[in-house]
Amino acid sequence: MQSRHLRNAVVIGAGICGAATAYFLSRRGVNVRLLDARAPAAEATGAADGAVSVASKRPGPMMNAALLGIRLYRELAEAGLLADLFKTRSTFIVARHDDECAVLEAHAAALSGAGVGAEILSQATARGRFPALAPATRMVVEVRGEGHAIGYRIVHRLIAASGLAVDRHEPVTRLILCERGQRIRAVETAKSRIEADAVIVAAGGGSGALLGLAHVLSPRKGQLLVTERAPSLNAGMPGAIMSGRYLMSKGSQTGPNGKPARGIGLVVDPLTTGQFLIGGTREDGGEAGSNDIDAVARILADAVALVPGLANIRLLRGFAGVRMAVADGLPLIGRLPGLTNGYVVTGFEGDGICLGPVAGQAIAALACGENSALDLTPFDPGRFDGLKVAA
Repeated sequence: MQSRHLRNAVVIGAGICGAATAYFLSRRGVNVRLLDARAPAAEATGAADGAVSVASKRPGPMMNAALLGIRLYRELAEAGLLADLFKTRSTFIVARHDDECAVLEAHAAALSGAGVGAEILSQATARGRFPALAPATRMVVEVRGEGHAIGYRIVHRLIAASGLAVDRHEPVTRLILCERGQRIRAVETAKSRIEADAVIVAAGGGSGALLGLAHVLSPRKGQLLVTERAPSLNAGMPGAIMSGRYLMSKGSQTGPNGKPARGIGLVVDPLTTGQFLIGGTREDGGEAGSNDIDAVARILADAVALVPGLANIRLLRGFAGVRMAVADGLPLIGRLPGLTNGYVVTGFEGDGICLGPVAGQAIAALACGENSALDLTPFDPGRFDGLKVAA
């Protein structure tokens, strides 16, 4: 792909995807305007579990993207940009029941077959490595080379490194096309009209109205919990725990008769503060910021069943976020159909923290006519009929 000089660009959305895109564009000397309907990391990015992980992925495009995402975090940490923000650790997938063991055994084989460092630990080894685990644990798979990053901290670091001032509380109301409809001439907000050589839509749920994506994007809520500090228990956990139920909870949570249902996929992550981040739910629909007692009770019961010591520490707070999911389970990353200078990067559901930086890097390269390490073919927005800019 032949490189071309891009003078200026507008990035719509200051979550992790938008912030990463803006960062990588600015590194190329592009003059970037970064707009957000609220504030940086105010939506899904600020309510994420922070997993930079391939552990739950099956061989295919999402696994390939996750491996590249983890590699990029390591590179940015080694370069100093994210040195204090990216924590490396293993993920331990844990099974307590027969159905989980069967799924976990097959999943470990698939991960290993794809070249991921995954190993089934004997019960004796698991007890020695992970003393905080419940004695009744049936099977443990260690997935090595994983990591954790707090989404809002990554966003603020990328924006600061870009030298950008975010246009806050400036939602984009429409995209203005040229007469022939092949290019975006400008974006319009309630305050101004901004012309640009390239426009990148990274607005999460706000992308639907701008791009006619109501039939493709849908909201999926996740509820999470944070505990008080418990340094001794935290020290007994050499990595994050993922329940085998998490693998079963992925996908649509639509229940009988099309009614929303709730999946519980437990993850317990020991934070560098000595606290624990515990999640969470996967539920179609729902409102950001609201937790309910049923979800909290179920999450805590599952957590204590895997790590009994959690019963002795206090829950400090709960929070929830709404992530956008794409109908076929793959995010939208690429050029908008029929437009030479319009791009979209959205629809990551629970994988935004892991994939946001590498997706932003890929979009920045695409907008500048360069090749990227991430193959965008599986994520091409043009795979859906009816995607049309609401100009």
